[in-house]
Amino acid sequence: MRSFQKYKKKKIILFAPSIGDGGVEKNLGIISNYLKDKIDVSILSSNNDKKKLFNNKINFICPKTKFFNNKKTLIKSLYSLWLAITKIKNTNLIIAFESNIFAIIVAKILNLKVIIRSNTIPIGYMNNIFKKLEFEFFFKLADGVIVNSYEFKKKIDKDLNIKSIVILNPIEHKKTINFKANLKIKDSFFTKEKAKLKLISIGRLTKQKDFLTLLKSLNIIKNKINMKVAIVGKGSEKINLQNYINSNSLSSIVKLTGYKKNVYPFIKWSDVFILSSKYEGLPNVLLEALSLNKLVISSKCSTGPKEILMNGKAGILFNVGDYKKLSKIILNFSKKKFLKPKSHFIDKSLKKYDLKLNCKKYLNLIERFI
Repeated sequence: MRSFQKYKKKKIILFAPSIGDGGVEKNLGIISNYLKDKIDVSILSSNNDKKKLFNNKINFICPKTKFFNNKKTLIKSLYSLWLAITKIKNTNLIIAFESNIFAIIVAKILNLKVIIRSNTIPIGYMNNIFKKLEFEFFFKLADGVIVNSYEFKKKIDKDLNIKSIVILNPIEHKKTINFKANLKIKDSFFTKEKAKLKLISIGRLTKQKDFLTLLKSLNIIKNKINMKVAIVGKGSEKINLQNYINSNSLSSIVKLTGYKKNVYPFIKWSDVFILSSKYEGLPNVLLEALSLNKLVISSKCSTGPKEILMNGKAGILFNVGDYKKLSKIILNFSKKKFLKPKSHFIDKSLKKYDLKLNCKKYLNLIERFI
């Protein structure tokens, strides 16, 4: 690949109106940190409380006020549109990490090239012809559409009649992951009482992540296994999930820990990682669990898990919402009927998500437009 020295004076904007605490934001951090030494990188966001998370070599364009930090995504996207129109100068390219349609509008107003990154399969257009036409119209205006799995590419290309580009999510280096995993957990739930089986699930507490399926499976086997279960994350479904836990006498087994900035020590604590999502893009948490050599049990949701787990060779798959099957898998594993997947399948899967390999693909793509 050509040296990027001559691109040092070229500028790109990473458009991320609402920076939260999930996988998209983790990818934004990894990719921007890699790009910063090769090109002039700015992040544009309505979250001024997230600036400290990024390297000081990265220019962070945000409002001076904290007013937008806790506003809804639509409000942040609208403000970021205005912020972009008024603040972006001498920029060569916009790469959207979210709010793709807003990023495309900004690019067209400013006559800039724009690459959008679709992180999660847009379920909204599937049963709504008007939304499908809206997505199709705007996505075709983009100069490039990045998706994070090959299954995702097949679906979105067919549905929206486009030709997307696959760049897999880069994961942190194993040394970094192991270092972070060795940090101590202070919560007594994880340090005092021992259990025969320790389960963990991580993600935003939303209907998309379908933690209710996990809880229903645990309810079936709660008296059959000495287990402890941690659900790490925050979100709108917290009250509903806690109510289910309380009403089904699961409080001594299951804990909703809230958001954790560093999830690796919690994954390390566990025996099994479980993902019960209804749909995904490419879930980073599966890659993180595999990096720490954990058995992974995941729903066969669209898209990502089947690809990461090599159709069951590097983990165990169950149908979306099938809590009875999930309960049997957990119970059988506790009785040692299931062995951990062979490590060479895990290693083979993880190689595809190498940080340098996939971040270089971003550089190659940027080169085409600047």
